[in-house]
Amino acid sequence: MSVRLGLLALVCAGCLFAQSEEDPTVAQARARIEKLRELVREGAIPRAQLEKAEETLADAQDAAFLRRTLYGPDLTEDQADSMIAAADRRLDRRKKEYDHAQEMVKEGVTTLLSLGTFLEEIDRSRKEYDLAVSRARLCRELAAMAKAEEELQARLAEAPAEAPAIAERFDGDGVFGATDFRHLETAFEARFAKPLPVSAMGETAVHRAMGFDHRNRVDVAVHPDQPEGVWLRQYLTENHIPFFAFRHAVPGKATGAHIHVGPMSTRLASGG
Repeated sequence: MSVRLGLLALVCAGCLFAQSEEDPTVAQARARIEKLRELVREGAIPRAQLEKAEETLADAQDAAFLRRTLYGPDLTEDQADSMIAAADRRLDRRKKEYDHAQEMVKEGVTTLLSLGTFLEEIDRSRKEYDLAVSRARLCRELAAMAKAEEELQARLAEAPAEAPAIAERFDGDGVFGATDFRHLETAFEARFAKPLPVSAMGETAVHRAMGFDHRNRVDVAVHPDQPEGVWLRQYLTENHIPFFAFRHAVPGKATGAHIHVGPMSTRLASGG
């Protein structure tokens, strides 16, 4: 559970990496390639040396992308597959490097002890890939939750009578603040001996991509009808805190179930 909550925290962080600035490692690798290309044209070095540098650049670009997505503060649903692909390519490169190292051992160029470093790199890259898969799954779950809220807003505007089929609504006193959240966290942990499973704390990249202002709102990843969800709905009702309890992202499907604490998210203003 602690690993899952850590991943959720990564998904929910609220600021974007400045992607307009090229990663220093990538910039250095790119500059080196330009020099090598000139040397290849002059016949000063073999093309294989340039190809090796190009592979290093590709790896640096994948690593930079993972720093922005897998290890960065924000991730959007449309980046998830690219993130997994980047981690997979890095794992594949580590495996090829290990295969090459094995050949060097067979030829007597290096010793068996030298393989330890390559095995460690493979293990590190495999864990990175597994983390990418886990974070992508959690990002998609968050997107399903956001889509459930989008569907509710549409029903409230177009067919209010259908809205209760999507979510249970409680308006409370209409406000939800930081103090309310701290009290909620403390009460939940005292009751269940584990942290409150927050899936979205305030604004996230997923909500921004969908045009929602999710500030001062919290999504909790519990099903409304499970013990934690039943307790949470009761607590929020008793403390007059507004919430929306979603049992499905799409009627008839079991994805996207969660409890949105706070007023309904509003649409972001144009250009906001």
